[in-house]
Amino acid sequence: MKVDVLLGLQWGDEGKGKIVDVLAPQYDIIARFQGGPNAGHTIEFDGLKFVLHTIPSGIFDQSRQNIIGNGVIIDPYVFSKEVAQLRSKNINPQHNLLISKKAHLILPSHRLLDAVYEEAMGKNRIGSTLKGIGPAYTDKTARQGIRVGEIHKSDFNAHYQSLKEKHQRIIDSYHAEVANIKIDGLDIESYEAQWLEAVELLKTYHQTDSEHFINSSLRAGKRILAEGAQGTLLDIEFGAYPFVTSSNTIAAGVCSGLGIAPSKVGRVYGIFKAYCTRVGSGPFPTELHDKEGLLMRDRGNEYGSTTGRPRRCGWLDLTALKYAIMLNGVTDLVMTKGDVLDAFDELKVAMRYKLNDEIIDHVPFEADQVVPVYETVKGWNQPLDKVTSPEKFPEAFANYIGFIESQTQTPISIISVGPDRRQTITL
Repeated sequence: MKVDVLLGLQWGDEGKGKIVDVLAPQYDIIARFQGGPNAGHTIEFDGLKFVLHTIPSGIFDQSRQNIIGNGVIIDPYVFSKEVAQLRSKNINPQHNLLISKKAHLILPSHRLLDAVYEEAMGKNRIGSTLKGIGPAYTDKTARQGIRVGEIHKSDFNAHYQSLKEKHQRIIDSYHAEVANIKIDGLDIESYEAQWLEAVELLKTYHQTDSEHFINSSLRAGKRILAEGAQGTLLDIEFGAYPFVTSSNTIAAGVCSGLGIAPSKVGRVYGIFKAYCTRVGSGPFPTELHDKEGLLMRDRGNEYGSTTGRPRRCGWLDLTALKYAIMLNGVTDLVMTKGDVLDAFDELKVAMRYKLNDEIIDHVPFEADQVVPVYETVKGWNQPLDKVTSPEKFPEAFANYIGFIESQTQTPISIISVGPDRRQTITL
């Protein structure tokens, strides 16, 4: 058996949570392999809506095992809020959730550092979600982070205090007005108190050496789906640095984030929107600053599920999409939010870029300097949200799908035409 992978091909917010929820019945285990509470995976069904930041999106099927892998970073406070959200709807994640002992923790002082760093950058800020992601991964790389398996040790409090004091010395060097900084609406002392309380909750969840569990499950013939967070174009190596996240969002990150060999990666599902969106700063070649961009935002409800910030919107970028397919070895494409484009008579698609008077067909190092070269295609201008089978696709929509498949040389296997799990069509 091999591990199938599901990940985003754009700047995140592609609809990964919903598709994991749809695919979950085909798998025995759903595993998160990177990222942290900067992710926001939205799942809707039976009139209910959930936003998950750390817990895998397969948690709603009690017969499926869910794993938070070693490559994930966990904020116990955010984790406790997710648990409360699930329990309020009679879903108990304690029954089918495992947490890697090697996953790192986000401390309250990591979030404080994040806010201080972002403020110090002024107009050059990167648009951080202020969830402490960068500082936590920094400590992980610097070999001074705290891992989940340490919360049971007698010296946990001493390690926590020592790292907190190191962070405070850095903060002091910035002469920041810490008293004015709020974390999820709380002052740092109140947040820390709730964080420490949430650590006690985390202790009650089953923690394991997840790499051994996953590999033994593969040998036993179990089917595993690895769930990615953020998107390929935010990858620390291949995104438009420094406007990126702090982890490997591509398929290669599955190996280090779960502890499997490259030969154990199977199908790779790559999710993309029928258009593009981005939250935060950084290059966005096809971004629209007109009424069409506002229409996309309004129809798609394009506001960050983690930050609430309005997303930047623009036309589909095929050059960037092909780049993401190449990096991930995508075997199956999944297109979401085609229904958002129902209102457009014509659509534009970026086919290539212009860079310094040269036409190129790849994403260059100078991604912030490219100008998109568009091709216009016909819109379908009729609602898709009630469509239940490919045979009922409007002709122009079917042509749009075929056009993308032809250009990317990759089949589109799943189409989403709305937020509910039932608004999903398998081709």
